[in-house]
Amino acid sequence: MRRWTAGFGRGNALPAFRGQGGGRGWINAGGVASWTSRPLVSSRSLHSLLLRCLPLVLAPLFTLAGAEVYSDKALRLEQIEVSYLGVSHARFQGSLSKKMVSRPFAAMSFLSLLLTLLTMSTPSWCQSPEATAPKASNGMPFPWNKVRLPEHVVPVHYDLMIHANLTTLAFWGTTEVEVTVSQPTSTIILHSHHLQIAKATLRKGAGERPSEEPLRVLEYPPHEQIALLAPEPLLVGLPYTVVIDYAGNLSENFRGFYKSTYRTKDGEVRILASTQFEPTAARMAFPCFDEPALKATFSIKIRREPRHLAISNMPLVKSVTIAEGLIEDHFDVTVKMSTYLVAFIISDFKSVSKMTKSGVKVSVYAVPDKINQADYALDAAVTLLEFYEDYFSIPYPLPKQDLAAIPDFQSGAMENWGLTTYRESALLYDAEKSSASSKLGITMTVSHELAHQWFGNLVTMEWWNDLWLNEGFAKFMEYVSVSVTHPELKVEDYFFGKCFSAMEVDALNSSHPISTPVENPAQIREMFDDVSYEKGACILNMLRDYLSADAFKNGIIQYLQKYSYKNTKNEDLWNSMASICPTDNTQTTDGFCSRSQHSSSSSHWRQEGLDVRSMMNTWTLQKGFPLVTVTVRGRNVHVRQEHYMKGSDGVPETGYLWHVPLTFITSKSDVVQRFLLKTKTDVLILPEEVEWIKFNVGMNGYYIVHYEDDGWDSLAGLLKGTHTAISSNDRASLINNAFQLVSVGKLSIEKALDLILYLKYETEIMPVFQGLDELIPMYKLMEKRDMNEVETQFKAFLIKLLKALIDKQTWTDDGSVSERMLRSQLLLLACVRKYQPCVQKAEDYFRKWKESSGDLRLPDDVTLAVFAVAAQNTEGWDFLYSKYQSSLSNEEKNQIEFALCTSQDKEKLQWLLDESFKGDIIKTQEFPHILGLIGRNPVGYPLAWQFLRENWNKIVQKFELGSPSIAYMVMRTTNQFSTRTRLEEVKGFFSSLKENGSQLRCVQQTIETIEENIRWMDKNFDKIRAWLQTEKLELL
Repeated sequence: MRRWTAGFGRGNALPAFRGQGGGRGWINAGGVASWTSRPLVSSRSLHSLLLRCLPLVLAPLFTLAGAEVYSDKALRLEQIEVSYLGVSHARFQGSLSKKMVSRPFAAMSFLSLLLTLLTMSTPSWCQSPEATAPKASNGMPFPWNKVRLPEHVVPVHYDLMIHANLTTLAFWGTTEVEVTVSQPTSTIILHSHHLQIAKATLRKGAGERPSEEPLRVLEYPPHEQIALLAPEPLLVGLPYTVVIDYAGNLSENFRGFYKSTYRTKDGEVRILASTQFEPTAARMAFPCFDEPALKATFSIKIRREPRHLAISNMPLVKSVTIAEGLIEDHFDVTVKMSTYLVAFIISDFKSVSKMTKSGVKVSVYAVPDKINQADYALDAAVTLLEFYEDYFSIPYPLPKQDLAAIPDFQSGAMENWGLTTYRESALLYDAEKSSASSKLGITMTVSHELAHQWFGNLVTMEWWNDLWLNEGFAKFMEYVSVSVTHPELKVEDYFFGKCFSAMEVDALNSSHPISTPVENPAQIREMFDDVSYEKGACILNMLRDYLSADAFKNGIIQYLQKYSYKNTKNEDLWNSMASICPTDNTQTTDGFCSRSQHSSSSSHWRQEGLDVRSMMNTWTLQKGFPLVTVTVRGRNVHVRQEHYMKGSDGVPETGYLWHVPLTFITSKSDVVQRFLLKTKTDVLILPEEVEWIKFNVGMNGYYIVHYEDDGWDSLAGLLKGTHTAISSNDRASLINNAFQLVSVGKLSIEKALDLILYLKYETEIMPVFQGLDELIPMYKLMEKRDMNEVETQFKAFLIKLLKALIDKQTWTDDGSVSERMLRSQLLLLACVRKYQPCVQKAEDYFRKWKESSGDLRLPDDVTLAVFAVAAQNTEGWDFLYSKYQSSLSNEEKNQIEFALCTSQDKEKLQWLLDESFKGDIIKTQEFPHILGLIGRNPVGYPLAWQFLRENWNKIVQKFELGSPSIAYMVMRTTNQFSTRTRLEEVKGFFSSLKENGSQLRCVQQTIETIEENIRWMDKNFDKIRAWLQTEKLELL
């Protein structure tokens, strides 16, 4: 998923069972359990176990005698005596219906089941006298108390029939699941959420006349589970099919099987139904074993009206008329896959299609009025699918790949196998109105989802703790693929910016390792964050740089081939990587030298054995990243690593160590030198003394660097004198590292600001963007403290610093993608900061656009600046909103949305919050973005924070606790606060929520960030004020 950004026979004996002690036993005809090996428990402990657990085990079994299923005429079993290897006779009383007793499931079978349940897998709630069984919704004991499903019932194949009524917004269906059991059991636990189960039966055997018997259904909503209780145990080796009839309502909340709407250009509202199952919402559409490792094949049938179209993961095989006005579409059987990848859509979409060279049919689906915007994504998808087939050396296994633009979509896109789904703005490209950044974003998003067809779909993480194996790889492959298929986009220039984004949260104590234990759905949803995506991608890029591109590629091909249609853990990837590392003298790729400075690259690689697993475990199993401190003493370069963590100056040292693949260039050589730092300190010996040394070449490593003594002065002098002596990525990383070091007291704010003055001469996009990323938050913190005088001076300094570059920008769409993106952001900044030449130009453009009723074509890359200026007065704001309502261009709507949120009119900002949350004209999917924009608005941020607090429960209902949307809203409304009063407000509000939000990681992150903001401002504000008065600024 791409986030939207702004894991009981033998002969005539009764069933056998296997005990945990390793013995194999059976119950003979007399009801006495016999063993071929040691018993599971002693006589005394079993007696105790029976007394404790029997009521819990019997309760659901005896309910089988209830009126719903059986005759209520009961036969009292006055004395059932159990003899178990000398256990004293125990007397139990209970009620079984005559109908039950007359069935094969008679007294001795009942006892066999009872002893089987007790001896084969004692539930944890039986293990202590204090433990109690969870209560099902009807008050009966629920026979399973874990969030994870039992492992002894496994799905093999699903037959799904789903009928949705797009008028009543209800659906009903039948799920038939073929299952196998690895040990006898009378209980089947699976997932179901917000579904009404009408009937459940168990079909035994195969052929034309399989037997069927009813199953008792218990529901346990806290774990989103149901228990199906069979009258007698399911046996190993026999085929069973669970059949469940159920009903539900289309979800209103972007997940499960949900309702979406759109307006035609004539104003008609139309309804469609789509799915979003990742991570845990397939259970909202059909009862299932909803865990990624429980893969199965799926046969899907969808019933619909003739006016609608149904699509699913696989191609349509046939359509059958069920009744007048009702058609049933039958789709081909899927490959073996996880439940979260199942998808189906019922709509009136139109499509365009092309074939790849290998014969895969690629189609883009969209609402009829926007299908003319599908061509760019279609061409990109064909090109990218062909690239991946070649790169991975594994053919795409399905006959088709559909890409569907959904009008209501919470994230950016979703990788459902064979039917990827997208937010409209992430797929549809309007050639007349879409900007350069839009083209880049669409290409990257399509690339991400198609990479998932291999990483995630073909090979899937075993559980959600290793989500990064899906998402980190897909994020990384965006850059690998698009740099080849669309070289004009120059995506490699933007990659390291993702690493800086990840470092922002990874530098906090509340961060988490890439691979982190998670259990419940809210914890799972929290894994869809910058650490899983961006950090995952960054460490993969670092590993590729370490191994070489070819060695890395060979390793992931081996990984994909070995684990196709299977599930993997973290170490499976590293083992595949390690197995391709060279062990002889034929190595031609540069290796890394460690302590032995005189060893050749290849001999070091051989002697070290290239322990990829040990190396990468340091990056995936511990949070954070290293700060490498460099001290030059003549030819000796001393390096030291420590855990970089923001917070008070006295943050305790964690003692973490990483295997850091250091790279560096010097004033004497631009040949990249390599050194693997595995210890806390080490020394490199240079062939000669140098004027400067720059580590982490190209920002390929996930670490930051501090240069002690006059190291920073040398690099600042280099930037001021000949900044092009190092790459634009290296320049940008110096800017980032300098300000990161200010936060931990390693570098003064004055030195960091002095260094950034070189931007007066900069023309490349990434250093400029990085400078803005460091400077803009500084004045945003001032806005939250009402420091008007210094805030105004600082904003003026920023425009003055970039004035020459701003003045060079043309109001056109000329140039490369990076030049166009730079133009767009610089003109927006200049206009928002009221730089008059920009404001006047924008006002002139808007006047002409308005006079043409919005029909005049504006240059795409300056539209954002034009709209932002226009939205500052009531007439312009109202006209923009009227165009928003009628526009069919997602890009144009996004630009208008941004502009409307820059207004300084509090009433209009409050209206935007109310309307977007209501979701009529402005879709609810836009609400998190609008809340975040207003949360950054100097007059709007109190409104956004108040709205979040007052509507928290409704927001959680719409967007789900733990979701990336919730995290985004929390952070965007609060993490630029910089006063103790606001900090106490934030702490007080979230602590009051208890289980409805106080435990969220994003809450801990924002509290830490606010504390850091306060500390940073207290320490640096006066220094900034003084620095702004220095004479050196007169040189700008």
